[in-house]
Amino acid sequence: MRYGIHLVVLLVCLVLPVALVVSWVQAAKVRLALEDPDAAPGVALAAAADEDYCSLELRKILRRVLQSCGLQSTGEVRGCQPLEARKVATISGDDFNALFAPMADRAGIIQFDNNSAELDPRDEELLEQLFADQRGASYFFVVARSSPDGSAARNRELSQERGEAVLEHLRVTFDDPDLDKEVGLLWLGEEFAQLDQQFCGWNRSGAADECRTTDLNRSAFLAWIDCNI
Repeated sequence: MRYGIHLVVLLVCLVLPVALVVSWVQAAKVRLALEDPDAAPGVALAAAADEDYCSLELRKILRRVLQSCGLQSTGEVRGCQPLEARKVATISGDDFNALFAPMADRAGIIQFDNNSAELDPRDEELLEQLFADQRGASYFFVVARSSPDGSAARNRELSQERGEAVLEHLRVTFDDPDLDKEVGLLWLGEEFAQLDQQFCGWNRSGAADECRTTDLNRSAFLAWIDCNI
């Protein structure tokens, strides 16, 4: 009897350290994949080319959004909420917005009405134009925001609704079997990376006189991004 107990204890002592080492190694691989944009991706993502705008920081953010807030190996799409956005970006809001400045010629801003997540005909036209202009890119980035009007809690909900409205319109309009593996959503609410008037010159669905900061942030930023992550 005692021999059996001693044998069990011995086996536990041998197996437990091995299991812990394996667990630590796997955890380290996950952390490395999230931190190093050049590491092999942990999920099946489409191949991409590096464009001039593909900075180290942009590739890191894109990788985190696609894996943590967007694309999944199952094709499931979900989004990151505002309180998670800072963890995803790891930089200031101004620096986050500056990453997209080189994409001005192929990105766009869908502007919504106050307290609304409905797409009007001008929104739909611009959204369809931008999505159709894929140019071989692999990832369609949707960053939804809200202006500071109303409560922070409502604005979090509103930015989520705006991002989901964009995704739903794409699903209804385009017969793209890979759509759910291409779109990455990030919901910023009013709390992170507010747009300023330097974005007035971008391709927008809003009218020429709808370019106050509140107008710009009732929005969803859209762009095809082709970076090797």
